[in-house]
Amino acid sequence: MIKTAEEMAKEQKEISVAEFFEKNRHLLGFDNPTKALLTVVKEAVDNSLDACEESGILPEIKVEIKSLGDNKYRVSVEDNGPGIMREQIPKIFGKLLYGSKFHKLRQSRGQQGIGISAAVLYSQLTSGRPAIIYSKTSDEAKTHYFKIKIDILKNEPEIIEEGIEEKKLNHRGTKIILELEGRYVQKHHSPDEYLRQTAIVNPWAKITYKSPTGEKKVFSRAVNKLPKLPKEIKPHPYGVELGVLSRMLKRTKARNLSSFLQHDFSRVGSSSAEEICRLAKLDPNRKPSSLTYEEEERLIKAMQKVKLMRPPTDCLSPIGEKLLEEGLRKEIDAEFITTVTRSPEVYRGIPFQVEAGIAYGGELKKGSEAQQVKLMRFANKIPLLYEPSGCAITKAVMSIKWRRYGLEQSQGSLPRGPAVILVHIASAWVPYTSESKEAIANYPEIIKEIKLAVQECARKMLVYIRKQVKAKRETHRLSVFENYIPLIIENAKELAEVKEEINVEPILDKVVKKELIKDVKERGEE
Repeated sequence: MIKTAEEMAKEQKEISVAEFFEKNRHLLGFDNPTKALLTVVKEAVDNSLDACEESGILPEIKVEIKSLGDNKYRVSVEDNGPGIMREQIPKIFGKLLYGSKFHKLRQSRGQQGIGISAAVLYSQLTSGRPAIIYSKTSDEAKTHYFKIKIDILKNEPEIIEEGIEEKKLNHRGTKIILELEGRYVQKHHSPDEYLRQTAIVNPWAKITYKSPTGEKKVFSRAVNKLPKLPKEIKPHPYGVELGVLSRMLKRTKARNLSSFLQHDFSRVGSSSAEEICRLAKLDPNRKPSSLTYEEEERLIKAMQKVKLMRPPTDCLSPIGEKLLEEGLRKEIDAEFITTVTRSPEVYRGIPFQVEAGIAYGGELKKGSEAQQVKLMRFANKIPLLYEPSGCAITKAVMSIKWRRYGLEQSQGSLPRGPAVILVHIASAWVPYTSESKEAIANYPEIIKEIKLAVQECARKMLVYIRKQVKAKRETHRLSVFENYIPLIIENAKELAEVKEEINVEPILDKVVKKELIKDVKERGEE
């Protein structure tokens, strides 16, 4: 049967964002029960950390996962953050693509306004139960609570119940409870590992965790100081595409083209604006919205040609070498730890900064020397536990020739040895490969910076390994001399008929580097 255009037109209808992601939940990290449970915990904890840090509050987060049987779990995440205004609660938790960070060019964990509402969507899809949210904006305020579902066809919150619950929160903050289908494992892809890695790169946070097995663990904070709060910056001319420029020209409040370039972009002054207009053959006094498509093309080409300063980097909030070392030392019992924070760089006009650390030896030596090192990947202080093979961090670390730095390595693989390699990328806009935010795209500028940061740490590790090897050799020499020199001296005394005592220590000091042995032993004990 042949359909007419009119009949086909009747079948066309709009698809809501919520409906799309309901059918394509794998794009958000809900493609299997193990990953789904982890993703729900991750989205809730990330929201709590962001809220606390933006308000200048040292985070205290309580996470509880309770098994309900038949692969069903109840996840509860509570924080001591600023709380959420009552009228905002339904939209934040019950509407996809609703948030405050998408249009702000600055470092933050959340970017798209999808995460926590996607967790609510998955919860209602697999359990049929609404999300329960409690929020209190001050210690004296009332605790508002909501039971919320998402209206899939409209992508709007559906309020099942709301009210005031005085006893649920004794302090300012937010608490969310979700029931969902999942699978709990105590391996690499577990909520346990996610929280442990989160504690490493957020050493100012205290996280209390109760697992489905009933085990309680407290990740104590190592420092009582929050990192600097990143500032919002304007787009840089080098990172703007033609479609975005066209939209900016239509929406700007600037009265002329010169003013538009100076006030809507970063690093464009009056002389730079004049130079851009001259190269584009455009009048600086033209009204921005009056430009034709051909003139917009000339303008964007001119913007790319003019030499401008790099974008400001105060939109970034790196962990810092000292705090990163504190975080590693808090969670990993290693004999040697080194960290580095590189200077900010730029890709597509967007600032980014790479930090790296290596922990070597100690408890890590309990495994086989032939096992691969553990690679910890982070973006904006979020652990990336899935999709390592498609990530720029893995690619960069594998491309390093690790034999030069004292570790074994097969071609095209991670090195082997008793070590943990940590890489953190801080950026105003992280180029994730998918909406689930599990891997970073292979931009050459990012890969280069990762290699340089990790190699800097690797050189320091090599110095330590060489010292350790030399100390072992000296220890062996010392034991040989300590065993045989006294015998040689006794025999020599008999032959020479010498009766006075001879001090052996000065002789041993000349042939053995005791200070080296002592130094390496002390560092190991520390």
